[in-house]
Amino acid sequence: MPNPKRRHSQQRGAKRRTHYKATAETWSIDKTTGESHLRHRAHWVEGKLYYRGNVVIDKTPATPEVESEPNQ
Repeated sequence: MPNPKRRHSQQRGAKRRTHYKATAETWSIDKTTGESHLRHRAHWVEGKLYYRGNVVIDKTPATPEVESEPNQ
């Protein structure tokens, strides 16, 4: 593996690192649920996965159907 023959100066490393910047994440509010979420990301609300205001996955527990007995 190639390695530098001589040591790089601190100034040279600092020049390279000047372009590494921390950016704040952009948050949005979903129009259908009113929840805040990261932009361009799906988010969970009450067991449902929303993306761009639409339900993508619904994992809410299913309600058991009560079977009525026929009248005799």
